[in-house]
Formats: sequence, C-alpha cells, structure tokens
Amino acid sequence: MRWTSKPLQDDQVSALSQSLGSSRILATLLIRLGISDPDAAQAFLHPRLRQLDDPFSITNLRSAVDRIRQAIDGGEKMVVLGDYDVDGVTSTALLISILRRLGAKQPGFIVPRRLEEGYGLSRIAIDRVLEEEDIDLFIAVDCGTNSVEEVAYLRAKGIDAIIIDHHRSKEEIPEDAILINPHVLDRPDQPWVDLCTVGLVFKVAHGLLKVLRAEEDPSAYQIVLKDYLDLVAMGTIADLVPLRDENRILCKYGLRVIQEGRRPGVNALLKVSGVKQGEEVVPMDISFRIGPRINASGRLADASLPVEMLLNDNPAFCEESAQLLEEFNRERQEIERQITIEAKRQREIHVPDAMGVVLFNEEWHAGVVGIVASRISRKYHRPTIVLASEDGVAQGSGRSVSGINLVEILRECDDLLESWGGHPLAVGVSLPQENVADFQIRFDELVREASKNIPLEPEIEVAAWLELSDVNEDLLADLDLLHPFGQGHREPIFAVKDVVLQTPVEVFMERHFRFRIVDQNRRRLFGVAWQKADRIPPIGEPIDVLIRVYWNYFNNRKSLQLEMIDWRPSGPSRELPPPMAMESLVNK
Repeated sequence: MRWTSKPLQDDQVSALSQSLGSSRILATLLIRLGISDPDAAQAFLHPRLRQLDDPFSITNLRSAVDRIRQAIDGGEKMVVLGDYDVDGVTSTALLISILRRLGAKQPGFIVPRRLEEGYGLSRIAIDRVLEEEDIDLFIAVDCGTNSVEEVAYLRAKGIDAIIIDHHRSKEEIPEDAILINPHVLDRPDQPWVDLCTVGLVFKVAHGLLKVLRAEEDPSAYQIVLKDYLDLVAMGTIADLVPLRDENRILCKYGLRVIQEGRRPGVNALLKVSGVKQGEEVVPMDISFRIGPRINASGRLADASLPVEMLLNDNPAFCEESAQLLEEFNRERQEIERQITIEAKRQREIHVPDAMGVVLFNEEWHAGVVGIVASRISRKYHRPTIVLASEDGVAQGSGRSVSGINLVEILRECDDLLESWGGHPLAVGVSLPQENVADFQIRFDELVREASKNIPLEPEIEVAAWLELSDVNEDLLADLDLLHPFGQGHREPIFAVKDVVLQTPVEVFMERHFRFRIVDQNRRRLFGVAWQKADRIPPIGEPIDVLIRVYWNYFNNRKSLQLEMIDWRPSGPSRELPPPMAMESLVNK
C-alpha cells in the first residue's frame, strides 16, 4: 500500500487558519479539499439549506412539475416505478408521499422484481402495471435514461412518461418523454449536477411546492420539505455520489433528521441495525447498516417492502417489516459469503494476472453479485465484474477503482452485451452466456490500456502528519465541522511517526485486533484494526501508523477511538516529514 501526501504551501495554511480562527489541522484539511478562500471555507463548514439553487435551474424540471400538477388537478392516475436499490426505494417513497399529500388520485408504485423482471424500466414490469389498471402518467425514478423502446411502448398506449434519473446515457435517450438527468442535459459545473435520483426527486418536490405556494394552495403549506431529508441522505450516501456541493448540504441536514427519529420506518431500521436512539448517525451507518438491509429485500425478494415501511406511520408495522428485512439480510450475507469464497478462488486460479476481472458461474445468485464484485475489487484493487446466469443470459454487476471509468470501458464492449448502464464506478450488465469468454478478454484488454498511466495498487493519501498529542477532542471537533464524509469527500486519514506499542494486541474473531498506545503525557489511547490480524505490529519497536479518529459510542458513553488503517516500521532510512510538514510523501 502506498502512502501519499500532496505538498501544500505552509503560508497558505497559516493564512487560512488565521482568517478562520481555526487550528492549522482544520486549515490543512480544507486546503486538501481545494478550499482556500475563507468565505468558501465558511460556507463549506456551515452549510445552509438556503444555499440550495433554484430547482427550476435543472433542465426539464419545470416541465415535469407542470405535468405532475396537471395530473393532480385532473385526477389522473399516476404510477411511480423505482429501482430496487436504496436510491430507488427512497426516491419512490419520497415522491409517493408528496403526491399523496398534494391530493393526487391514489398514486401507485411498482418496484421491479429483480430475478423475474430485471433492472429498470422493462416491458415486463410495465405490463404488470397495465394488467391491473389504466395509467395516464408513468414516472420512472432511478432508471429510464436508456429506455428508448420502453418509453415508445408507453407512448404508443397513450401514456405520458417522466424520467428522473442520474445514470449516464449510452447514445440515445428516450424521445417524447420529460427527462430530468443533469449528467445528460446540464453543464457539469452546476452545484446539483451530482445529485442522485432521490436528490432530484427532492428538487421536483421543491418545485411543486414553490408553484403551489405562489398560488396560495393550502396543501403546499402543510408540507415541511425538510422532513424528507432523511430519505435524501439515505439514498445519496448509499448510492456513492460525491458528498460535495448540494449533496453535502442535503446529507448534513438529512442525517440530523434521521437522528431526530421522525420516521418510524427509519427508526425501525436503526433499531435492527444496532444503532441506539440518540446516538450520532454517520454515513457509515447508512452504508453498512441501513443500506444493506434495504437492498437485501430487492436482492432476494420484493423491494416494495421497504417502500411500504418508509411510507407507513405505524411503528408496529415498521418494526415487523424491519425484522423481515433483517432476516433477508442474514440470508443475503450467507449467500454472499459463499459466493465470495468461490469468486476469490476463481480469480486466483483462472485469471490471476488480469487487470480487468470478469468472473462467471451459472450457480451464483444474481441478487448478490454486486456485493461480491465490490469485495473482489477492493481485495485485489482491480475493476471487477461478477456474473450469474438467468435463462441463458449472464447478468451481474461491476465495481471499479479510482481512475477507471466503467461506463467508457463497457461502451467499447457494446457489441458483446445485451444491456448495460450505471456510473463510472458501478455498473450493471447482461450478455449472452456464449459471449462471456470474449467479454473477459476484451474487458481485461481495455482496462489494461486505460490503466497504463494509473498505478493499480491501493494507495492512501495522508491528510496530515500528527503528534499523538494532537489526537484529542479538539481534533474531533474539527472533524465534526467537516462531516459528513463519503464519496468525493473522504474521511481524513492521519499519520503518526514513531509510535510504540508497549503491550500485546488483543486479537478477536480471528480477524481483527485491539491495541493501546500511550502518548508522551502518559495518556492512553485505544483503537481497533479491522481485518488486520494477519499482520500484527511488533511490541516495543517504533512504527509509523495510519489512523482514523472518531467517536465511539458504548454503554451510553462516547470516547475517542482510533482505527489503525496501516502500519510500517519506522527507521532512520525513511525520508519522512516532521508532523504537520507539507513536503511530498510517496513511500511504498
């Protein structure tokens, strides 16, 4: 693992620190984020909802608002189709809730059945809706940007279509539909361009309320849009979009709403996830606790269950639903564990030297291959696609590493594929099974070419070199101002030189260990190292450590805790900067 640190100008750090009246550490972290102007720094550290841009700045949003309002006023029948991941589920719940409260005529929703209907806006999912009722307006959320044929099918039946999505387009986009997708239609420098679908749905809701309040509509005044930011934060964090600009504002406030416990469905999810009421809710709780439980339903069963739970105000119903999601999640974990073992073996035996990894097994469960792809990609630091089989079609998901855009890679494989789509770092794909071998070869070749100037090895950027005495509650207060951390705004990793462990570490669950260190003032600091029990640092010898610093909650108490990310022996041969120095550091 490479430790890297980009050089900073010491006078720039001093100037920002003095302007803000802050620590040098906080100034350093801001400059590493590209923020050196004091006013911009204040706006970043203290975001306000009023900083959100006018929703009608987004292309086609006014048209969508006008068409939805027409449907509400005319008593037209609307149906929302949302994807089965967290972004799709929260987008569907938010939009349905707003439509209901604005008096829409029994708006319905549908979530594709993953194993039967595949991903997104499919003909089979549309037909399932049309078998039950006549529809006037079909709204697709978190899918539909590439659904040219499906939109034409809807229009041929006289059904209007709105698509609210953030996935990249391949070549064509649907005609005769209202498309809201900043990645396709808007300039890349807009502060809302990286909103995921639930953020865009929030903007649509904001636009509806602006129009209705301007006309003194009483129903619009009864809705406090801020109360829906819990859903926005969940979908945004789980979908791995950059937590910068408007995403940062929405998530900062959304996490507060989650912690306030206003929505019974979210409270029930937190409870089964082990998050106690009153504890601080952070993005990792969404990514590793709430998100997987919502996703488990869509992977193994029907994702309409979490939508219903998020829409329901009955705590008993929500707790029962959350328990069911917990059961799905445990089942998913066991299936995923076994497939991950098999996928690692396949990779190491059959494609040990591949730069771009494609793994396939007809027996694997299609609902969990995305998680397996993520695990394989992280372990070997290679773009990875994992495929299962459905009726002679290989389908699955891919995950990438920094610097390799999977959308661009798959565009060059289009002739081998039946369908594909997604983000630069995460994609879904399907292809005839007979094409898998050719796809494996081409994917590897394309990744190999794309990575010529990119070192495909794990690296961690050191945010700052600290003394152990710097690791204190003041540092955590600085980090609190920078929250929430996530994609595009990573939690800072700090380095400390010449740390000496004076007592043996405590290994637990055979994979992790706990450790204790003492600073120069004899203050004890406690920490944990996850998945590091196979590489335990020496006792009594100086080492350099990479650490994450955070609050740990246990037995209704919070305490400072460290997480050891990596370590290496200290030594005079290493050309290392002193704490807080800004020289370049690139050591293997």
